Amino acid sequence: MRRVATDAAYVRDALARHEAALMRYATSITGDVERARDVVQETFVRLWQADREQLGEHVAPWLFTVCRNCALDVARKEVRMQPVGTAAVDLAAEAGDTPLAQTLRKEATSRVLAGVDGLPANQREVVRLKFQAGLSYKEISAVTGLTVSNVGYLLHHAIKTLRDSVGGAA
Repeated sequence: MRRVATDAAYVRDALARHEAALMRYATSITGDVERARDVVQETFVRLWQADREQLGEHVAPWLFTVCRNCALDVARKEVRMQPVGTAAVDLAAEAGDTPLAQTLRKEATSRVLAGVDGLPANQREVVRLKFQAGLSYKEISAVTGLTVSNVGYLLHHAIKTLRDSVGGAA
């Protein structure tokens, strides 16, 4: 009984820390919030079944890897991939901002999201893992199977492309 309680606490803690980022990531792959919920739920079911000692301190990369694989399976079955929309922008607006500041932030974020949508798929994925999920290069490498230097290269070029496109649109 004690093991079940500690396992439950472990999964609850991981859920509290990573659920939102996993939802954004799964939604970006599946293109659908409901499918993303199913993917994230499956990810945490697998965490419950996983060997905690084997995971060690690498829970976040493991979760994103499992989430990615499940989401890609769902996306392949649906034969469609749509990026996350600007709905996430509304959640990011701070309560104390003026309406003008919120509008300007939404417009800028919309330009950036449109720029991200225009990136090649591998750059789009590493950008989302870095900036939406907050993973390190090493963690992104573990999730995607790319080398750390390749992750850095892709991020560098993605940011340069975004800077050029968003800067040119302003």
